[in-house]
Amino acid sequence: MQQLKDYTGSVYGGLGHLLYAYHQAQGIAIPEKLNKVQNLERFDYAVWRDLLMDLDQKIQKPALGLEIAEHVQPKHIGIIAYIALSCENLGEALLRYHDFHRLIFDGSPLLIDIQNDFFSIGWNDLPMNMANQLTDEIAIALMLQFLKLFMRFEDINLHEVHFHNPAPKNVAQYEQYFRCKVRFSQEKSKVIVPIQELSRPFSQGDQTLQKLLMQQAQSLLEKLPNTTQIDQRLQQAILMGLQKNQFQIEHVATQLNLSVRQLQRHLQQQGSTYQQRMQEVRCMMAEEFLRDPHLSLQEIALLLGYSEQSAFQRAFKQWRNLTPQQWRLSQIEAVS
Repeated sequence: MQQLKDYTGSVYGGLGHLLYAYHQAQGIAIPEKLNKVQNLERFDYAVWRDLLMDLDQKIQKPALGLEIAEHVQPKHIGIIAYIALSCENLGEALLRYHDFHRLIFDGSPLLIDIQNDFFSIGWNDLPMNMANQLTDEIAIALMLQFLKLFMRFEDINLHEVHFHNPAPKNVAQYEQYFRCKVRFSQEKSKVIVPIQELSRPFSQGDQTLQKLLMQQAQSLLEKLPNTTQIDQRLQQAILMGLQKNQFQIEHVATQLNLSVRQLQRHLQQQGSTYQQRMQEVRCMMAEEFLRDPHLSLQEIALLLGYSEQSAFQRAFKQWRNLTPQQWRLSQIEAVS
């Protein structure tokens, strides 16, 4: 097993902001160690664990992780907020959470498993002394509490929640929170969901990202000559495809009920190509994401469908003759 001194896992800086918000809400003095991570994009997982343990020792409150998770907001977990807002149902959101989880909570890799009629998403073993009940419960509660922001939690009928650690005295408190059977001393900490739950749609009442994307799409369309209904649908398909890593021309053409050749011919008539149109969308959304100080360049690169941050930086320099960081700073200076 990997030794503790060799472990280099990290967590998203927004989790430090979440813990800060919890201290403020409870009227607890902010420790110096927590103050030090407030301006960090990421910080060591060991520091996160120690901050949680220090708080636990100070207030000794049962199921503390569940209570901390109640304070989570999209800004605390960055990229997943954007991605979940573009998902259509619970299953898609859980898969995206799996794909990007290490950007947020790099304590251990997430494992997905399907057996019989159940889908599970769980945490692999951490190095010795790195994981405990508090770190596990806040990891699970954060995931579920975030979903609660975008769909009615009562509609997510969990089958069971498993924790690796021994059972505490207040098991009933956990079962009341998760609204299902909670088992302790299990092989892995995980959430088990009936397969049929995965198709439950997200509430359409507050699709913030989709509204943002559509507003930006409309703004871009206004700059295009002879805009047609196909153009509008194309913009939307590219925008949503980037969020789901399904932005290749073959996939987008299928979304529009067109063949690749028909789509290429339409763009050719406008003096454009699919690659040019996609880069226009990427540039537009890059600027929008760069205005969000909670998103790192690595996260923005992933949101725009780049596998490497360096590829995004090169593309942005071509678009605006500035690096992404220079453009971000210029916007801050413009409003100050």
